[in-house]
Parts: sequence; structure tokens; C-alpha cells
Amino acid sequence: MSKVIHEFNDIIRKLRKDFYGKGPERIHTVFVENMAISTLYGNLTPTELFISKTEEGREMVHSARTKMIQDIYSEKPPEKMEELVGAKLLHLFSDMKVEEDMAISVFIFDKNIT
Repeated sequence: MSKVIHEFNDIIRKLRKDFYGKGPERIHTVFVENMAISTLYGNLTPTELFISKTEEGREMVHSARTKMIQDIYSEKPPEKMEELVGAKLLHLFSDMKVEEDMAISVFIFDKNIT
């Protein structure tokens, strides 16, 4: 199972690196029934870190990051993700704590994942 989790984390890292220019420095994922719950650390680019020094900037980074990632996954799941876990991705719930440069994503699949 740890090999599947490692590959799952690599898929997440690559997608975020491709879209944001920087992937998370560390990802911790657990599979629970039909969910994959991923905690991502070290997500922000140097520009986002600079912008987030003000409250308005933090809100802007939070809004852009959470909306963008949800839009990306709703268009099409990342290549090989569904094949890897043996289930169809139904929903993604994602949020970020900008001040701590930490995000969480909950992937909901159509059946329990392998």
C-alpha cells in the first residue's frame, strides 16, 4: 500500500508543480474507505509568500489556490490517478491555511480504494 500512496503523492505533486510552478515540499496521504486524505506542506511560491504578508494578500492567495485546484480536478482527474487507486474520482474538497503554508485535499472516489 505504501507504494500506491507514494505514487498517489507523486501525481499530486506533479500536477501542482505544473500549474503553480512549485509543488508541495512534503505530502502525507492516508486512504480511508473511499477517500484519500492528503495534507500538503510547503506549497507557496516565493511570490505568494510575499503577497501573503498582508491580510488582503492572504485572502487573495487562499481564494486563488483553492478555487484553481478545485477547477483543475473538476475538469479532469490527473492522469493515472483513477487507474492507480482502482476507482473513479467523484469529488475533491480542498482548503489551505496560508499562514502555515499547509493545505488539505480530500479526494472522494466511487468505491473503496485499493
